[in-house]
Amino acid sequence: MPKFPADAPVKKVISTLEQLGFRLVREGNHIAMLKENPDGTRTPLTIPNHPVLKKSTLRTILTQSKIKRDDFLTIYYA
Repeated sequence: MPKFPADAPVKKVISTLEQLGFRLVREGNHIAMLKENPDGTRTPLTIPNHPVLKKSTLRTILTQSKIKRDDFLTIYYA
């Protein structure tokens, strides 16, 4: 399994999340993303708009959005 990124570039994280079904809604001090689920519900996601995201911040984002670590890392390192 690939190593979890310590300092992940925010643009690469956004690209990975878009491939996982999220879409960019708004970008300002924070980045707002949204995922339309098959059951009709929506999963909102807010990311700080920093050049890089720390490991702990990225883990929190994945936990809140219910994305499995392996799924994220597979696309992130592809």
